[in-house]
Amino acid sequence: MAICTQSCSLFCFVSIQTVLIFSLSAPGTNGFLFPQHYTMQYWAGRIEQEIDRVVRLVSGVQQIKGIYNEKRNQFEIKKNSPKELVEKVALDIEKLLAKKRKALERLARAAEVFQRANAWKDNIKENEIEYYDAKADSEYADEFDGEEGAQMKSTSQQLQLTFVDDPNFKNQVNYSSTAVQIPTDIYKGSAVILNELNWTAALEEVFIQNRNEDPSLLWQVFGSATGVTRYYPATPWKPPNKIDLYDVRRRPWYIQGASSPKDMVIIVDVSGSVSGLTLRLMKTSVKQMLDTLSDDDYVNVGKFSETAEQVSCFDHLVQANVHNKKMFKRDVENMMAKGTTDYKTGLEFAFNQLLNKSSAPRANCNKIIMMFTDGGEDRVQDVFEKYNWPNKTVRVFTFSVGQHNYDVTPLQWMACANKGYYYEIPSMGAIRINTQEYLDVLGRPMVLAGKKAKQVQWTNVYQDNLGLGLVVTGTMPVFNLTMEGNMQNQLLLGVMGVDIPLNEIKKLTPQYNLGANGYMYAVDPNGYVLLHPNLRPKIINFGELVTLDLLDAELEDENKQQIRRDMIDGKPGEKRIRTLIKSIDERYIDESVRTYTWTPVNGTDYSLGLVLPPYSFHYIRANLSDQILQVQCKYWHCGLLSPSTCPSEPLISH
Repeated sequence: MAICTQSCSLFCFVSIQTVLIFSLSAPGTNGFLFPQHYTMQYWAGRIEQEIDRVVRLVSGVQQIKGIYNEKRNQFEIKKNSPKELVEKVALDIEKLLAKKRKALERLARAAEVFQRANAWKDNIKENEIEYYDAKADSEYADEFDGEEGAQMKSTSQQLQLTFVDDPNFKNQVNYSSTAVQIPTDIYKGSAVILNELNWTAALEEVFIQNRNEDPSLLWQVFGSATGVTRYYPATPWKPPNKIDLYDVRRRPWYIQGASSPKDMVIIVDVSGSVSGLTLRLMKTSVKQMLDTLSDDDYVNVGKFSETAEQVSCFDHLVQANVHNKKMFKRDVENMMAKGTTDYKTGLEFAFNQLLNKSSAPRANCNKIIMMFTDGGEDRVQDVFEKYNWPNKTVRVFTFSVGQHNYDVTPLQWMACANKGYYYEIPSMGAIRINTQEYLDVLGRPMVLAGKKAKQVQWTNVYQDNLGLGLVVTGTMPVFNLTMEGNMQNQLLLGVMGVDIPLNEIKKLTPQYNLGANGYMYAVDPNGYVLLHPNLRPKIINFGELVTLDLLDAELEDENKQQIRRDMIDGKPGEKRIRTLIKSIDERYIDESVRTYTWTPVNGTDYSLGLVLPPYSFHYIRANLSDQILQVQCKYWHCGLLSPSTCPSEPLISH
């Protein structure tokens, strides 16, 4: 308070002096002329000296210098090496993710062994299976009535669990058991689900073994291709809404782990026969199909009758990111039905989108056409002969939408003749399941590829459904290794996942020697940041990834575009640039010099970067280990600290 009063009085004094100086020579005063140039320079110099004197006095800079000189033997001036700093943190992150990778690999191997050893039971009964139904203890469980409510209550009586609070999970958990979540629209008493529950129960021991070896492990999850989710440790389910539409097969981490990147063209029949409920089913189906795509995929949507055209403004495939998918969904809603059906125009549009030699980026992996129609008689064999045969590089999936009496044989033939599959969507209830089953077909080449396809993938940032906040997930596909006669089964069993909160990665970044405006950041293969001071999402959709591009997190320029490209390509580098910087409150923009240093994180697709201003290349390290050791040991003797907290190395501050 005294300092504040002193500074106010001194600044008032300077202001009064300035006013007096200018008032003596104000124009219009009798006997005085406007000051000469050298007089103005003199006054400006005097004002500068006064302000400098006041600032020095108020800021206490002389006192700080005195303290520094007096305690000089307790401090060291250290120089930051950006390259060493970023490489050390990248190595620490690599080690952290390697431990999680080991747990994933063990889980995937065990799951394949357990499923192969499990004998299928046609007449399996629900009362033969004991498991903890996570939805039975959810906050909405008591509101269910009828058959589902009875199922939930009976299951919860079979296996009752007690829970303890764990701050790491931000939840109540049980470490001796797993929990199971089954989507609302799947009948949990079916033979498929009961057999799935039967063999996945053996995963519980592997989950526990992983946690014993690595206590820092958080959620370990198996998402089955049938929709069953088994996760460890057990905790009651927390649906994001009263109506629980959660399906693990729709989660970003499952989608990324269940299939390879794909180029997809969706074509929709908007002829006059498509109207009313059928058109509504098609619009909803297309939007659900878009939700099965990740940022690794590329997509375009077209509509056709006598002619074909794109639904949105995109004339080529675009990345299936959140923004582009929202645009497609908005424009699909505006589709109108008119004209007659011409499959040839629609399919030629789709093949041209996929096969033309465009400079636009693509996945260049799986190529797919999804055709939604109410039916037709033309097989358009000449189109397939021209564009897709004999190599059949493009898979064609056909969907018969609505309730009608058209002959579906041509649609079935198109799909079977082009390595695809045929589906029927007669009502709203069939949309969610039938628009995601194509992933099973795309998983077959992965299964046949074996070990080559069993790679750990790390996701974009997204919101955890069980309360951890923002996380990234390591995923690994699980294959069905059973034999059908002399042939290997080609089905994907599901995806294993291990969550890592972003805060755990942030703990590995240095805080003490980067200064006020130095920071670490990291990007994924799509250029989205997973670490950055500006990654502070306010509204998070549980069904979407958190996508903030590096060029949106910072003020874009040509240098940053090149840095982003090098990081995506996995190239290390360093660059000193002059760039625009936002103030902390984002109200002002200033031009300043920054040094960017970046390197890939081995074993992942991530790349780590460091930004330092010129004044952060040096920092002060305090040599206070002896004094702090004495204080800590004093508290230890009082029972407030454990002996392990006594430091073995000097602490560092700035």
